[in-house]
Amino acid sequence: SRRHKLYREELNLTSPAALLPLRPEASWLQFHLGISRDGLYPRSSPAVSRLLRDMRDFTTVSADYSQDEKALLGACDCSQIVKPSGVHLKLVLRFQDFGKAMFKPMRQKREEETPEDFFYFVDFQRHNAEIAAFHLDRILDFRRVPPTVGRLINVTREILEVTKNEVLQSVFFVSPASNVCFFAKCPYMCKTEYAVCGNPHLLEGSLSAFLPSLNLAPRLSIPNPWIRSYSFDGKEEWEVNPLYCDTVKEIYPYSNGNRLLNIIDMAIFDFLIGNMDRHHYEMFTKFGDDGFLLHLDNARGFGRHSHDETSILAPLTQCCIIKRMTLLRLQLLAEPEYRLSDVMRESLLQDPLAPVLTEPHLLALDRRLQLILKAVRKCIDTYGEARVVANDTTQPEAPASDSARLST
Repeated sequence: SRRHKLYREELNLTSPAALLPLRPEASWLQFHLGISRDGLYPRSSPAVSRLLRDMRDFTTVSADYSQDEKALLGACDCSQIVKPSGVHLKLVLRFQDFGKAMFKPMRQKREEETPEDFFYFVDFQRHNAEIAAFHLDRILDFRRVPPTVGRLINVTREILEVTKNEVLQSVFFVSPASNVCFFAKCPYMCKTEYAVCGNPHLLEGSLSAFLPSLNLAPRLSIPNPWIRSYSFDGKEEWEVNPLYCDTVKEIYPYSNGNRLLNIIDMAIFDFLIGNMDRHHYEMFTKFGDDGFLLHLDNARGFGRHSHDETSILAPLTQCCIIKRMTLLRLQLLAEPEYRLSDVMRESLLQDPLAPVLTEPHLLALDRRLQLILKAVRKCIDTYGEARVVANDTTQPEAPASDSARLST
């Protein structure tokens, strides 16, 4: 506690004057203002590039548990979260420009695969999966994953010594190897056996930009129609009924509009990264029923490069429909000169923690892409291209002055 107090006094963090004034040009604010009905950011957005740089470089001025963990402990205003979760440790880091990001620490080395006997709902969360998911989402031109960057965090200086949360302070300890460690306070995997440790102070992690406050930009959390059973022996209807999509199509809002097509986009994205844990999806209420789906919480992706979980593709294979623009992008990334693994490898080199993915994970993307295209071809052979390939109903991206945006 003394060290914490001295550190804050040294940096003058106790004085309101120490904080920079809110600047309209702040990268996180420009990112929020750039959210439109077409995605979280425009293509080639300079605000996103600046935001990634700022999250990588800016000094942290406070650290706290996320609202998810606080909800589990009954210690937050739960109207401010979309859904309580939080079986794995994540922290909210704030910067001097009033921006904030979700920090997920390294829990598993890149070369380690998830054991075959692990159920998807007890898998580790991987910081590098969050980073890689952002890059893949951008390559696919979905733009539905918040900007995410890797960073080496000094857990003593940038978390322990700036947090005001006494519970968070209390879970720090020094390991027998003289490394500074901490763990989560929650009802699940939250004890010293599941701690994360620096080396001795530095720890890899991912930083994901926060979306606008729910007070300013309300979001809905909606159960995924293809939700998995979160028990050891149960099955959902879609897992036993190959005609399940016919039922989904009769239910609003999947009966018309873009919602079902967006679900299939999400399934394709999840299959590529190997994420089986998409039990809910979120969307901004401002953009109505045809708004895009947010691809949040991707840390359970990229666990097993040697296994392709084809059940993730059930929305595509059961409904046999896909957006034309999505299909064209996938076909392009299957061409030798634009091979998905090559584009991902080049994109990930921009991250400070490169290499983010091991080579087997990159090559698995190419293999899975071929499986997606094979599934689409099978649908076309069965039902015809006109029935399978849907013309996108969303309009091309409009200039900033014309597109519907979130107000902040």
